[in-house]
Amino acid sequence: MSRQTFGLNLDNLPQDPFYPQENPRGPSFLDTAGCLCALQVTPAGGAPEPAWHCVGDQSVGVYTVRNGRWFKTLNGVGNADGPVYDGSNPPDTENPMRWLSGALRDSPGDAGLSVEDSACTGTNNTRYSTSFYEAAQQINAGQYPLSGAPCLRVGAVPIEIQPLQSWQDDGCRPGFLCENNTVNSLPQYCPPLGNCQQARLAGFTCTFEGKNIGMGPFEPVICQAGHYCPTEENGKVSRVCPAGSYCQPGAATPTPCLTGSRCPEGSSYELFLIPLIILIIVDVLLVMGMIVYKVRRRFQDRQANKAAAAPARPPLAHRGMSSVRAQVTGYRAISDDTDREMLPTSATYTPRRTDSYGGGFLAALDLGNSQSSVNARPTSEQLNPQLMAFVSSMRRATDVTNFGLSFSYADLSFQPKKSSKKILQNVTGSIDRGTLTAVMGGSGAGKSTFVNVLMGKTKNTGGTVAVNSSPDKLKRYKKVIGYVPQDDIVLPELTVYENIVHCAKIRLPQTWSRADIESHVESVIDCLELSHVRNSLVGSVARPVISGGQRKRVSIGMELAAAPMAIFLDEPTSGLDATAASSMMSTLKAVARLGITVIVIIHQPRTEIFDLFDNLILLGNGQTIYEGPQRQVQDYFEGMGFGFPAHSNHGDVVTDIITGNGRDYKRIGDISTDSLIANWSSHRLATANKERPASSIMSNTGMYAAIKHRGAPLWKQTWLCLRRAMLQQWRTKAAFLAEMGLAALAGFLLGLAEHSKKGILFVGTFNDPYSILSTAVDFKSAPELALLVAIAIGLVAGAPGVKSFSEELLMQRREAEAGHSRLAYFLAKVLAVLPRMLFACLHFTTLLFILTVPIINWGLAFLVNFLYFYCIYGLASIISMVVRREDAPLFATMISLIVAILSGAAPPLAQVKDWHMEWLWRASPGTWLAEIYFGQLVSPFGYLYNVESAARGSGFHLDWVWRNMGVLVGIGSVYRVVAFFAMLFGHRRRR
Repeated sequence: MSRQTFGLNLDNLPQDPFYPQENPRGPSFLDTAGCLCALQVTPAGGAPEPAWHCVGDQSVGVYTVRNGRWFKTLNGVGNADGPVYDGSNPPDTENPMRWLSGALRDSPGDAGLSVEDSACTGTNNTRYSTSFYEAAQQINAGQYPLSGAPCLRVGAVPIEIQPLQSWQDDGCRPGFLCENNTVNSLPQYCPPLGNCQQARLAGFTCTFEGKNIGMGPFEPVICQAGHYCPTEENGKVSRVCPAGSYCQPGAATPTPCLTGSRCPEGSSYELFLIPLIILIIVDVLLVMGMIVYKVRRRFQDRQANKAAAAPARPPLAHRGMSSVRAQVTGYRAISDDTDREMLPTSATYTPRRTDSYGGGFLAALDLGNSQSSVNARPTSEQLNPQLMAFVSSMRRATDVTNFGLSFSYADLSFQPKKSSKKILQNVTGSIDRGTLTAVMGGSGAGKSTFVNVLMGKTKNTGGTVAVNSSPDKLKRYKKVIGYVPQDDIVLPELTVYENIVHCAKIRLPQTWSRADIESHVESVIDCLELSHVRNSLVGSVARPVISGGQRKRVSIGMELAAAPMAIFLDEPTSGLDATAASSMMSTLKAVARLGITVIVIIHQPRTEIFDLFDNLILLGNGQTIYEGPQRQVQDYFEGMGFGFPAHSNHGDVVTDIITGNGRDYKRIGDISTDSLIANWSSHRLATANKERPASSIMSNTGMYAAIKHRGAPLWKQTWLCLRRAMLQQWRTKAAFLAEMGLAALAGFLLGLAEHSKKGILFVGTFNDPYSILSTAVDFKSAPELALLVAIAIGLVAGAPGVKSFSEELLMQRREAEAGHSRLAYFLAKVLAVLPRMLFACLHFTTLLFILTVPIINWGLAFLVNFLYFYCIYGLASIISMVVRREDAPLFATMISLIVAILSGAAPPLAQVKDWHMEWLWRASPGTWLAEIYFGQLVSPFGYLYNVESAARGSGFHLDWVWRNMGVLVGIGSVYRVVAFFAMLFGHRRRR
């Protein structure tokens, strides 16, 4: 029975060795090359001798032709009429023969043999032969020859997919199992069965009992996951992947696992455990370090408290009334009745309480009270050790004995750029060295504008300014002029000492040693009476650790630590109660008595505060109403017809008068602000020739030289800011741990979502000639993984990246105005977050790869993810500079999400190119990240899939790994450059 019986046309079918072309007449088998070998009696003369005849092409008739290979039997005799499966007398394969000139002769080689015949080996392939025998039986029984059918689908016609020449040149393609394919059974394609067709459309290979199967005996199948098909064996066998290696579907050779990986026998992916071990060790060490630090800190605090709680008990006569009450009531008495905020408990110098003001700077108010001049200074012999230490370090810093500055100004004015009206105009006057001068006025009177113009902080100004009687700009003196803003701008994560000493190290002369700087800082802390809270954290306004008055003193101490010659303060009593405000102004008065020029902006001071002022500058509508000694202001306004009620607060009276609300003090006449301005203008002209005390400090030339040596060099400022930033991060351990936990959670959830793929994140079309065997392609998993990675990193790093700068922009601006290097600060903040980024990336990447198990090298993936963290932190830095602090975290998260979406995953980058908008996607770091992931997940399969078509379909390049990394570094760096310039030129103050 022939194939035609079953509707099969021999002319258009590839050869099928399993299908008998004619009924076997005796012992027969198929050899390893698919040749049909039949035992026959040789037609030579003499005694008939049985021999094995093997032909590659069964259609020529093994019993008809004489060409092909011949083999004598091993036993020399045998029955050629035995059963088809009789193998008792196999061929002698060691001596192949040919039929030449009517007789069997030794073979001279393959000359004259067809390609099919030359492949014959004469070695029985029992598996081939079994199919051949079963097919013969089925044909003889009139059944469909299923065992010899070319396709599993009944009636299906196979298609030869690899021609003979290709097979001879290349053999079975790498990554495929060609178990039945030979020269005489070339690779074929068969239409799949219904369920297998569905599997292929879903991207799966058809399997049976856990093994990949083809749709016909001669259809190649992709090598099974966990197995490899060696190319040196021409894909004939599938071997289990050995331990220490892993084999993804289509593996031609096992991929060695890295040291520290878990790869048991039959692994289809690598489980790299070293990063997880490192992560666990690092986390354990961090937690243990924090615990040890906390325990040590508690022990040290307990020891300090014990030491502080056991002072020498003073005699009863020297104790306050609380001691007397203690004797009566039995309650424990405190050491004295002193305000504990005003007296340090651990100061380097403990002042005697025999004076009326107390210790610290306040002691200066008791010295030289008999002197009538405001410029009179206490002598060195009159100073207590605290003040002497401060004055000595001030003299060293300024290289002068009298270290104040005097200012004179004429016709100061300010007109906003887009306004036709001047906010400040015709302001003329002077400020003497070593005086406490108050700038007063109603709301909108121009107080802050006046100070900003005087200090050179504002553009579009007019007028002249002289320092120490020499025309100059105060901006040149910013290293020796302090400015204390209204808000207490201090770093809450640092202690009182750390806030002050940082400013000292940055701004004091470069020639000072560390011991000199620390000695000066200690004297400032002692004089400000902050010694008892020296090592206390400052805390924030929302979560204070020290009192409001102490925070204000810390803010002033940060300026005094720089040894200034003059200090400007904006509303130094704001937010303080009456007692703390009075104490604060007394301290400033004492500072002025020591020679430092102090200028304060103040609104409605109390009587005791008003009496402390040496001079007043009263403004209204941006012009001068009065400028001169405070003790003469009453006489001046009484000369204009105003009366000061007895026992009244002269500060309130003056404020009412200059704001145009002085009718209660002048019943008749003009009380308007304009009339006050006009009257002062006339008065000033009449007294224009009055003499001002001359300054006795160094010439401006000498001062320039001193100023030039003020401040640490750039590298040292960078180092100091870096140490401070690292200390801040250490003090905010909860935020750090939360960020690490979020990074780990993001990596875990993302890995869990991709875990089911077992690292198979790309499926393409098979390389020719097996492309027709391809399943549904998967070009999306690789870029989608990159998209999810970009989104996760954006969520993890966006908000923390904002906090790097947004929380302390006001502090940065304050420091920059005082002469700190903005570049040093910025570089330090950028460097300080690198360890934070490193730890976050370690947590994220480790858990992601433990569950996702992609074929990307872990070290490379970690570097790529770290660079993307670098980009997101840089992007967040820009946002922190241009968006309000309250809104910046949300904006950073949203912008990071947008950047991730522009990664080329959806819509595909190839489609974006059609829109001619690739430039926009290329501006996003997400695209460069996705291109690296795509290339690393796709390129290794170039031997198996047509990766070039995948690259064209996605729009990515496969070999731009290091170029992409360089671009990521560039983008992250450009973000930081933009952020730096935004910090330089962004003048918007945000709270």
